[in-house]
Amino acid sequence: MKYPWLLFSLLLLCLPAVRVLAAADDPPAHRPGCKSRCGDVDIPYPFGIGDRCAIHHGFDLNCTVVNGTERPYNGPFEVTKISIADAKAWIKMDISWQCYDYQARQMKEFIWGGNFTYTPFRFSHVDNKIVVMGCNTLAYMKSQPHIEGCYTTCSDDIPKNGSCLAGAGCCETDVPEDLGYFEAYFNTNYTTSGCSYIVVMEEKAFSYSTTYAYSTTFWDAYNGQVPVVMDWVITRADTCIVTTTMKNHSSYACLSNNSHCVNSTNGIVGTQCKCDDGYEGNPYVKDGCTDIDECNNRTTDPCAAIGGVCYNTPGNFTCLCPPEKQKTNGICAKIPPPPPPTAASASWVMPVVGASVGLLIFVITITCVYLNQEKRKLQHIKQRYFQQHGGLLLFEEMKSRQGVAFKIFSETELQEATDGFNERQVVGHGGHGSVYKGLLKGNVEVAVKRCMTIDEQHKKEFGREMLILSQINHKNIVKLLGCCLEVEVPMLVYELVPNGTLFQLIHGNHGKRISLATRMQIAHQSAEALAYLHSWASPPILHGDVKSSNILIDCDYNAKVSDFGASILAPTDESQFVTIVQGTCGYLDPEYMQTCQLTDKSDVYSFGVVLLELLTRKMPFNLEAPEHEKSLAQRFISMTKENRLEEILDDQIMNDENMEVLGEVADLAKRCLEMSGANRPSMREVSERIDRLRKVMQHPWEQENPEEMESLLGESSLASSEVIINTGNLSIEKKAARSLESGR
Repeated sequence: MKYPWLLFSLLLLCLPAVRVLAAADDPPAHRPGCKSRCGDVDIPYPFGIGDRCAIHHGFDLNCTVVNGTERPYNGPFEVTKISIADAKAWIKMDISWQCYDYQARQMKEFIWGGNFTYTPFRFSHVDNKIVVMGCNTLAYMKSQPHIEGCYTTCSDDIPKNGSCLAGAGCCETDVPEDLGYFEAYFNTNYTTSGCSYIVVMEEKAFSYSTTYAYSTTFWDAYNGQVPVVMDWVITRADTCIVTTTMKNHSSYACLSNNSHCVNSTNGIVGTQCKCDDGYEGNPYVKDGCTDIDECNNRTTDPCAAIGGVCYNTPGNFTCLCPPEKQKTNGICAKIPPPPPPTAASASWVMPVVGASVGLLIFVITITCVYLNQEKRKLQHIKQRYFQQHGGLLLFEEMKSRQGVAFKIFSETELQEATDGFNERQVVGHGGHGSVYKGLLKGNVEVAVKRCMTIDEQHKKEFGREMLILSQINHKNIVKLLGCCLEVEVPMLVYELVPNGTLFQLIHGNHGKRISLATRMQIAHQSAEALAYLHSWASPPILHGDVKSSNILIDCDYNAKVSDFGASILAPTDESQFVTIVQGTCGYLDPEYMQTCQLTDKSDVYSFGVVLLELLTRKMPFNLEAPEHEKSLAQRFISMTKENRLEEILDDQIMNDENMEVLGEVADLAKRCLEMSGANRPSMREVSERIDRLRKVMQHPWEQENPEEMESLLGESSLASSEVIINTGNLSIEKKAARSLESGR
């Protein structure tokens, strides 16, 4: 087979993108049945042998018996060694050759290549070399966008063992950085006799022999396969910034304490996990990084040079002098005996001692007074902030309302809950601040939103408005539990929904299938939540920043609307305008941008963009796209006018059974995106329309009698006579209406 690696490449294409699978209880490395060794090769996690033993499919290995000996394989490649600390793996790869067959009087060749494009592995540009051997040979490795190779002769230099010289039948060239694919080539216009070779192999494992350029000795010496060093990363994320925000999420890869995420330094784009300085072991396993006992080093004593005694500490060590010695200029030296007292010295010793004690007491007194003043000043600042944010009004409201579950937290409580607002506790960033995972007393998990700014006009009413928001009790709205008012910018405390956002589900799942039923469920629940805020909350509440990243998803794909950072109570008169337009590019209502007046129809427009994301699985705004395609809303409206709706829909949900439902949803999204807010439906109408479509999906109209169908669709469906998409079919609602009429 000329290209045996193509079969392996196609297999790799079927693997999912690198995604860290979280175990509910134990890490996969500890699960029963996961082998930790194959033959004489250790298999450390994140690698694994067996079902769900590896961190993801890119690290799956097979333990195969060859000639009576167990050997680990990654696809067709035998793995001979794995290093967690260096993020490297050693494999065996076939030799590409071209030899002259004297009996057949023609050149024969075996070409080998490697394709690791869709895997965590890349050829190490530090440890490997591209080696060409042969007389009068031009060979090279081709990849994208590199072509690397060299030309050898056997005329200029005298061949020497261990010396690879181009004029002596051997040449070397460097491996490009981040190389995941190559294919070997020989220029047939050069080699006319003997054998020629080209390989990518570990530089330390190669030693040139003068016989390699003339015969099959090189092939025989390595038994047809050479060692290759592969670098690997745990994710293909550009930096650790994105990865670290997930540290408290179940999918974070660096499970061990005393470990951290690092950007790969091997020339490969991606991230890895490392043990902290002073620790060693496996950062991908819980408690895998253990302290290095520097003091138990049998080779060298780190404190011997200064004459000290070594004491090990977590992640470090310290050198202390023995009791009979003291440190002088960094060296432990014997303590000199005190000089004998004299009559002259005795006369001034007591006054000096007394003055020193008095000075010490004075300094301690001044320090205590200063610290007490600072504490009072801090308390005064907190009280001022509390009053500015309407804390007193909030207390009065809470007293007048019995049984209110809303709580006013102190700054100290939230600092303890979030480990001092540690960056490792961050679970999300929004346009209005950062969200931290917190653990209150009683092991209650919460999400603490630390806002960046607050509108000066709403400071005094802030506490009262938060109390109103806390009264919202809807299964599809994230519950507001309380707030902290004694800081410059108030902090909000919500219930924790730990399974990510709709944005991550749609755009971050690397093509994972999401059924139409699931998308319709999420759309309906989100619309129902917004309709509740607009129509049933008292007073009505405008969200102001509806987008897919503000819709949280639980493990059953139930939606919860969150992030009321831009929310305001609905204006009671037409004169209330905002001074600064807030929102997210791609979701902003054009009418809101022009009038600076936020209305319930502004939320309807933004929800229309969310509907488009569910239909198309495309980003709401793409800066890299052509000018007329940057906005998903504009692109959708343009394509529907041209009857090209099918071209923008997600292929996963587009089939003959779904096309009519998709057309109905697309029509609803188009109505939500009307330029004039007056022409848009209310969120209550949107919710009811999606609910009817879900019922139609669950109870196909062909299988229902007319009375049941009429109750499912409602009166609005009977009045519909609009052609939704250019497929020659009428909308679901019109077909249902005709069926009912014919039934009568």
